[in-house]
Amino acid sequence: MPGPDGGPYHVLGEGDPRTIVPAGDARTIVPGGDARTIVPGGDARTIVPGGAAAPAAIPAEIFTAAVDAFAAGQRLDMRSLAQQLGVARATLYRRAGNREHLLDEMLWWRARRLLVDQVQATVALAGTERLVAVIGGVLRAIATDRPLRAFLESDPETALRLLTGTRSTVHRGMATALEKLIDLERRRGCFEASLDTPTLAYAIVRISEGFLYADPIADRAPDIDRAVTLIEALLVGLTRHSTPV
Repeated sequence: MPGPDGGPYHVLGEGDPRTIVPAGDARTIVPGGDARTIVPGGDARTIVPGGAAAPAAIPAEIFTAAVDAFAAGQRLDMRSLAQQLGVARATLYRRAGNREHLLDEMLWWRARRLLVDQVQATVALAGTERLVAVIGGVLRAIATDRPLRAFLESDPETALRLLTGTRSTVHRGMATALEKLIDLERRRGCFEASLDTPTLAYAIVRISEGFLYADPIADRAPDIDRAVTLIEALLVGLTRHSTPV
């Protein structure tokens, strides 16, 4: 619900130790009496340093044309793209790299936008609740992304390599962003688990990929709800295990 200054406020249940207090243009969240102030957009900048900006290394006109083709469900063809832009293919390759490099940058840009949206949308949440909300929001957005599904259906080998491969910018970027989110919640005293952050983030990303891209990997329909349930159970279980008896 909106607060008196127009910003989002999270309504807490009775007995919840956290409260949210307006602090100018920021939100001051008090978990268990330990105040922390969050400036809108601050978390997103910490977790996704590049934000939602297009990659600076690729000329804007080339990147825009590639994004438009992808969004229309078309195969990204470098010959056609060069003709559309009125440049030689050699010039296009020199300015933007090869097809896979351009796709890699575009897929990560689309992923960064989703991450920024979900991080900003969950600023009033904390700990496991926030982690699950961000992960679930990103997974559901990806699952309903029609251009991405079209890419997976038309060129599954390339799509999976760029989305889940060990050298994939998307895979590494998602794992790194999740590490930063987990560490952010740890530093705020809102989350603790009996597993180091890199291992936990890697496991969550691989679980997510397995359910999200189940159709080309295992020939079965993606099941985001099961993925979120499993990830939440993992986080809750690790949190309980880390709590002294």
